[in-house]
Amino acid sequence: MIPLMTGISKQRGFSLLEILIAFSILALSIGILLKIFAGGVQTAAVAEDYTVAVQLAESLMVRAGVETPLQPGQVLGRDNDKYNWQVLVSPYRFTPPEVDPTTLKTEFFVVDVTVSWDDGGGKGRALELSKLKLRLKETSTEPAQ
Repeated sequence: MIPLMTGISKQRGFSLLEILIAFSILALSIGILLKIFAGGVQTAAVAEDYTVAVQLAESLMVRAGVETPLQPGQVLGRDNDKYNWQVLVSPYRFTPPEVDPTTLKTEFFVVDVTVSWDDGGGKGRALELSKLKLRLKETSTEPAQ
């Protein structure tokens, strides 16, 4: 007697172990890709915070001597419930030995602007800008005697 199924070969497929290994490799790859993309999103958020901080600091720097008088002192404030800022104006002494400081009609001031914020991850960040500004000395308006 001849068996009826002599021409059919044994059916072959993937074993359970091969499928588990393939899924493990796939899961690791997806995890690594998600971590890369999450890092990119976090970097973009930090860059946005720095951009806002620079714009705020530059704005405060320009205001010193224009909207507010250029005189020694410190001003503190908060913006957007996130950014703390400080403007510190201090005199700058620049007198070469051959120049009599009493004859100068101008004076220099250093304007330091510091903007700090918490990035939400418990990591405080800060940005500081400094600039040298010039103003005319105040002259007395009393008549000479």
